[in-house]
Formats: sequence, C-alpha cells, structure tokens
Amino acid sequence: MSKVAKQEIEKDEIGSEAVALSSEDQQILDQVRIAAQAADEKKAQEILVLRLSAITEFTDYFVICTGASTRQTQAIADAVTEELKKVKMRPLHTEGYSNAEWILIDYGAFVVHVFTEQSRSFYDLERLWRDAERVEI
Repeated sequence: MSKVAKQEIEKDEIGSEAVALSSEDQQILDQVRIAAQAADEKKAQEILVLRLSAITEFTDYFVICTGASTRQTQAIADAVTEELKKVKMRPLHTEGYSNAEWILIDYGAFVVHVFTEQSRSFYDLERLWRDAERVEI
C-alpha cells in the first residue's frame, strides 16, 4: 500500500480544504477530541484547541479550557485523565493539581491546560500562541 493510501483525509474547519493526516496524527487528534469532550462533559468553558505542530516541536496540540472554581478545574482534569486512560493514554506529567488555578496535563503529543478564569486571563496562552492554528472540535 502506498504512503498516500495509508493517510486519512480529515476535513478541517479552518478553510474547508482537506488536510491529509497520517494514521498516527489522526490518532493524536482523536485523543485531543477525547480530552476536549471530557472537559465539555464537566461543563468546562471556552474550550479551545490549538495546533502547534507547524510552529514548535515540543508538542502538537494545546487543549485550553476554563473552570468556574478550583474544585471544577480538578473535576475537569480528573475527567480528562479518566477518559484518556480508557484508550490506554496516561499523562507523562501533571502540574498544578493541588493549587488548581492552572492544571497542566502533559501527554507528550498534546498538553491539556485547565485554568480558573483569573489564571487564564493572566497567562493568556491564546495571545502567546496566537500564530497557532485553531482547530474546531
């Protein structure tokens, strides 16, 4: 089977042109979707997915979301972790869980950021990574 035949075509909301994704890239995007959906099920606000692969090498995606309280940010982080465990994904590293103002869950190919409103505004990752492509999930 040719290399092109092994690639899957993904319709992206950015533009409406088709983007060819390798099976590995498609798997990563599926995991990002699981993380975003788990956050949404816990009523996370302003869920945003940024594709960073074109501008940095340390990760492919950021999932950024907001919780209304520190208790909710922990619940969102727990839900993301639990849902990804179901597909055999475990975080490489987690930071900020006990403080819960900014919980960072690093999966290597993507990083989940769960903020309180005040912390998200202060750190403003959307501005820092404004050159990243926004992905509709």
